[in-house]
Amino acid sequence: MENNVVLRLARLVLMAAAVMCLSLPGLARADAAMVSARGGVAIGGYDPVAFFEHGAAEPGRRGNAVMWRGAVWRFASARNQARFEANPRAYAPAFGGYCAYAMSQGRLLDGNPQLWAIVDGELFLLNNPEARGIWSASRGEMIARARQYWPVILRK
Repeated sequence: MENNVVLRLARLVLMAAAVMCLSLPGLARADAAMVSARGGVAIGGYDPVAFFEHGAAEPGRRGNAVMWRGAVWRFASARNQARFEANPRAYAPAFGGYCAYAMSQGRLLDGNPQLWAIVDGELFLLNNPEARGIWSASRGEMIARARQYWPVILRK
C-alpha cells in the first residue's frame, strides 16, 4: 500500500515537471526575442541605468547582473542594479534594445550602446552613425513609425 502511494506521488511529480518543461521553452523563446541580446547579454553588457543617471554608456560588471526578459542585464554598480530591479521598464531601452531607426523601417537590427539617445525619458539605441543621423533629424516621426512595428515585428 505504501509503495502505491509513493509511486502515484512520483508519477504526479513527473507529470507536473513534464508539463512545465513543455510550456517553458516557448515562453523562454518569446522573452528572449523581446530583447536584443547577443550571447544572452542585453545591450552589449552596458549598464542601462548609467545612460539616465550619468549620461554615459558604462560597461556593466559580471558581478552586478540580473536576468530579465530572457537576457542578462549588467550594471556598473550594485546601486544601479537595485534601481533597475525596482523598475526595469524605466531603464530598459525602447524596442528591446533593437535599433530605433531600423524598427521605424520595419527591420530588426541590434542597437549599439555607443549610439544612443534619451527622448522623453525613454532610451533609444541606434545601429550605426548613419542611422543615428537620419533618426535624429526626424526622431518624433521615426519613433511613431517604429511603435507601429513593435512588437508585431517579432512574430515574423
